[in-house]
Amino acid sequence: MTFPRTVSRDEWLAARLRLLDREKAAMRAQDAVTVERQRLPMVRMDKEYTFESPAGKAGLGDLFEGRRQLIIYHFMWNEDWEDGCPSCSYAVDNVGRLDHLHAGDTTFALVSRAPLAKIERWKARMGWTIPWYSSAGSDFNYDFHVTNDESVAPVQYNYKDRATMEREGLGYAVHGDAQALSVFVREDETVFHTYSTYGRGAEVLLSTYHYLDLTPLGRRRYVNEFPYHDTYDGGAAPVHQHAHH
Repeated sequence: MTFPRTVSRDEWLAARLRLLDREKAAMRAQDAVTVERQRLPMVRMDKEYTFESPAGKAGLGDLFEGRRQLIIYHFMWNEDWEDGCPSCSYAVDNVGRLDHLHAGDTTFALVSRAPLAKIERWKARMGWTIPWYSSAGSDFNYDFHVTNDESVAPVQYNYKDRATMEREGLGYAVHGDAQALSVFVREDETVFHTYSTYGRGAEVLLSTYHYLDLTPLGRRRYVNEFPYHDTYDGGAAPVHQHAHH
């Protein structure tokens, strides 16, 4: 790439102040969206789901670990995969210590439909300590539209049906797993679903991207071009200019 042009400090300051106005406007708009998100109505979760963890079977309420709020990252894992999804692995690498989140009465957990043995093996290889549950054998992935199989349920992803997805070039998501974030809140023993976001909505996890967005070179890699963190040996994927989709 070509670097930005070189100017005097005064010219730089004028350009920076113009950008600052836009940054402040974007921040105010984002603040308004955040308030609207927090005011979304919620849906009572009456259906029972069974998850598996090293400690045994668990219901959705158990995933809260005693806290009032729960954020689930739906980690892609198609049934024929031996290793975890590369882009989801990159996303989880960006999740830091959970102590501060826990102080906000919120639990963060991963859910995949892979068998627990595969999950535990991958979790150990990656060195993660985040709680990770298997939803294998339950309807959880299908009900939250992160596994598409027309023989089980109508195809839907990112609030779009199959015809819309194919028309918009999203045919890759009409079968198999996809990633997403879902949010739940608990009142006593009753669980409510408040929010789910798909596609680029989950970029909120990607702190690496947020740092790179501050730099002239920018992202340059699609999320699925980052190698597993234990394979950085000079064989990383080629770098491309990243386009926003």
